[in-house]
Amino acid sequence: MRGSRTHSVVSERFESFSVEPGEAGRRLDLWLAEKLGDVSRTRLKALVEEGRVRVDGRAVKASVRLKAGQRVGVTIPSRPPEILTAEPIPLQVIYEDAHVLVVDKPAGMVVHPGAGQRTGTLAHALLAHAPSTAGVGGPRRPGIVHRLDKGTSGLLVVAKSPAAYARLTEQLAARKATRRYLALVHGEIRGMEGIIDAAIGRHPRLRTRMAILPAGKGKRALTRFRVLERFKGYSYLEAQLETGRTHQIRVHLASTGHPVVGDQAYRRRTTPRITDPVLAALVERLVGVALHAAVLAFTHPVTGAPLEFVSPLPNRIDRILSHLRTSSRAPAGPG
Repeated sequence: MRGSRTHSVVSERFESFSVEPGEAGRRLDLWLAEKLGDVSRTRLKALVEEGRVRVDGRAVKASVRLKAGQRVGVTIPSRPPEILTAEPIPLQVIYEDAHVLVVDKPAGMVVHPGAGQRTGTLAHALLAHAPSTAGVGGPRRPGIVHRLDKGTSGLLVVAKSPAAYARLTEQLAARKATRRYLALVHGEIRGMEGIIDAAIGRHPRLRTRMAILPAGKGKRALTRFRVLERFKGYSYLEAQLETGRTHQIRVHLASTGHPVVGDQAYRRRTTPRITDPVLAALVERLVGVALHAAVLAFTHPVTGAPLEFVSPLPNRIDRILSHLRTSSRAPAGPG
């Protein structure tokens, strides 16, 4: 009789890229680090050494120089899910009951662990503050119903039970929850309000970024905005999410030529440099981007009561606005 064996099944992901003419001559490892931003350089090096990175079908060294037209394929084995541990990280809790809690996330805090950060996230903090969130919505996202980018501050709702999680995610999917953001952007937006309706999907080359894609290739994304103040070279506005795509507000505003101040990922080459030294210093000290989730409204998942929360603009953005108000206010008309 043969002895029994157990096998661990590791799934794999395959990525393939073409080398563009302007990328010829670059080192493979540095080039791949840009293409696969969710994979650490240490792991990329290991993948190359294991022969999981191939150029035109051949295993190569990390230092090889690429040629235009070459095809680079990468096989990435999936790692087993990490077990999160509670970390006593202070949280600014705006509201809490037996079913939900609302937190005001600071800019610079990652919501859940990923390739770039394994500890110190909101998810770790939630496990310490509310152990009942463990396993709600998934092992890596304890109770987290929606997310904010690392550089964005503001309000998030967290479910403390599977039932609350299911009802809150249904509200978001049905567009019954309200999420309004405050943003300072480059450029003077024409008109006082508008709608950006453009599909968003993963950037075809830079995998850590999103991009506007043709209809049918990306997911529909809709953002409404209204201008609150206009300055010389800048606009301060309120943006409301009708959908909740990754980086939606940042990508949508950048696509109109008005990237969020401090957003290096979506800043355009044509975005003017900041010539005011005081303003430049304030932006240099800006943690994250000038985007803040200021208003969050939803129906309580158990009691059915309407709830609305407001988070004041943090000092990191407010001090930039204060300077603009005294130095470069523009006409408030439609422009």
